[in-house]
Amino acid sequence: MSAQLSPPQQIPEPPATAWRGVVADWSSDRQAFHVSWAKAMMWIFLLSDTFVFSCFLTGYMTVRMATPAQWPNPSEVFALQIGGADIPLILIAIMTFVLITSSGTMAMAVNFAYRRDRRRTAWLMFATAAFGIMFVGMQAFEWTKLIVEEGVRPWGNPMGAAQFGSTFFMITGFHGLHVSAGVIYLLVVAIRVLRGRYEHSGNYQIVEIAGLYWHFVDLVWVFIFALFYLW
Repeated sequence: MSAQLSPPQQIPEPPATAWRGVVADWSSDRQAFHVSWAKAMMWIFLLSDTFVFSCFLTGYMTVRMATPAQWPNPSEVFALQIGGADIPLILIAIMTFVLITSSGTMAMAVNFAYRRDRRRTAWLMFATAAFGIMFVGMQAFEWTKLIVEEGVRPWGNPMGAAQFGSTFFMITGFHGLHVSAGVIYLLVVAIRVLRGRYEHSGNYQIVEIAGLYWHFVDLVWVFIFALFYLW
């Protein structure tokens, strides 16, 4: 009878060697879920930001339905007088159009980035940032009109429910802060792309990651527009 050979036993690695392997894995930018760590972290950040905006909008709807005071009519509050006639929500419609258009230019920038066309990528990102600046400028005009002409404050509102001012400035201000940060982010990445920062590596994924952030900001505005200005 031939003796059966027992399978070779694996000798466990010493703890120090195992920890060095863990450190090497993390420091070498290994990919998880078939995406880079940079893109994965951006998705995690956007998920956490989704929770924040959801809490803000849910709180706004709760306050609006619970307050006994009359809520101001958005069509009257956000109307602009043009040619002697009050046009409701005209400024908000332009702001929404500008922001949605910026999503189109950002998507085109990502497309040209993966074609390795750095000049068109950079200029489309500059155009996207310009749309963002236009949006923030119109939002500043909207705030100025409400504060100076209408007398709206975070703690009071002469047109109805006092909570109107606090919820409006909190939600639109937080979103405007995201747009401003996104403009800076896009400008930095666009300048680096134009200077050929990513030309040698050929990795233009940073443009896609910036696009994820910008599309998220645009999507949040759609919910703000529907729940705050149309409701």
